[in-house]
Amino acid sequence: MSRDIKIKKGLNINLKGEAEKTLSKAPRAATFAIRPKDFHLVTPKMVLKEGASFKAGEVLFYDKNNESVKFVAPVSGTLSSIERGAKRVINQLLIQADAEDTYVSHAPLDLSKASAEEIKAHLLATGCWPFITQRPYHLMAHPDHSPKAIFVSGYTTAPLAADLDFTLIGKESELQAALTALSKLTSGPVHVCVGRDSNSPLKGLKDCQVHSISGPHPAGNVGVQIAQIDPVNKGEVVWTVKAEDLVIIGELLLTGKFNAERIVALAGSCLAAPQYYAAIIGSEVGPLLSEAQLLEPNSRVISGDVLSGHTISQAGFLGYFDNTIMVIPEGDDYELFGWNKPVFDKISSTRALTFSWMQPKKKYDLNTNTNGEHRAFVVTGNYEEVFPLDIYPLQILKACMVQDLDQMEALGMYEVAPEDFALTEFVCVSKQPHQKIIREGLDLMYKEIG
Repeated sequence: MSRDIKIKKGLNINLKGEAEKTLSKAPRAATFAIRPKDFHLVTPKMVLKEGASFKAGEVLFYDKNNESVKFVAPVSGTLSSIERGAKRVINQLLIQADAEDTYVSHAPLDLSKASAEEIKAHLLATGCWPFITQRPYHLMAHPDHSPKAIFVSGYTTAPLAADLDFTLIGKESELQAALTALSKLTSGPVHVCVGRDSNSPLKGLKDCQVHSISGPHPAGNVGVQIAQIDPVNKGEVVWTVKAEDLVIIGELLLTGKFNAERIVALAGSCLAAPQYYAAIIGSEVGPLLSEAQLLEPNSRVISGDVLSGHTISQAGFLGYFDNTIMVIPEGDDYELFGWNKPVFDKISSTRALTFSWMQPKKKYDLNTNTNGEHRAFVVTGNYEEVFPLDIYPLQILKACMVQDLDQMEALGMYEVAPEDFALTEFVCVSKQPHQKIIREGLDLMYKEIG
């Protein structure tokens, strides 16, 4: 049964540099990269050696802990380098791409006749399984688990994040194929959330329950939607899939081709011409930055949204799960008496010498400066004002820091993921790394409880 969900707690961060809704083909990158760190707690076991040539969709490595989970190449080319770190951990696979892609050909799947096991085996063999994540623990879904429901968020509220209503236009057949396949992998429904007043291509599709949602960020986070529709309790598992990844899954099911191209928003105040590009997973971002005309050399490039993405260099690569590249000013300067004067050009959730609450629609040019140093937790009540989950954010953070598993479990750790605490980290006057604390707490629970 569909629901109309309204989120009241949260904070919209309006930034300058929104991507213009025009779509261009990204310049063909010469080099691509796959970072095993994008697949949390996966230990890669290489199938190919340096210098090997391969087609797009061919297996590069598999998970040492679960050999059925394969990871495939986004383009055809040559494995030019396997970069390793301490203890020979693989940090990055560099691919020298061909001028034009050739693809591994898989047989299309007849979804009307395929069983759940056949669909699961097909997704595992073709490299689409890594797009499915699970809660609890916010890890890649385990193929042997049976989820009580599957969730897809078609609504974005993060600052300058890619507008899914725009990026999914014309992909209805691929979306429908993916949703039909996913509906056979769960005993419960597939829940799809879209904006209340949006024209999302996800509306009107079959084999799912479509819910409308509205409210400030983080209303678009799938964790908030899970908490509103069907919360995760101890012993239960739900799966989540990003809407943009449904397109890749659906195209593979329909055509047998692993097409790793997705629509990426290149945004931020340091760009003269922010807009959308059709780019391939793992592509080098340097050519894109040249296309969008980088204005400020001293800027930070972020793969993902500005709150939960990761920093890359200007010669870095698009993350495996990212559909946004942000470029904002580097905040490596210091403001004289910045703590003791009225603030007109920054966003704050408080009204202490700040005035952003008077202009809720004003757009700001913010940099990466944290405006303060790391210090002990201060009890201010700010977290609760922007945290819409029925969880005590400060208490669960402290439970993670002292590794109190009983308290973590009692306070609702099974429901959360690091991105759910991105906004509390933004408003934190103590400058604590909330997402890192939650990630380490989830890893501890997974290790000790499983």
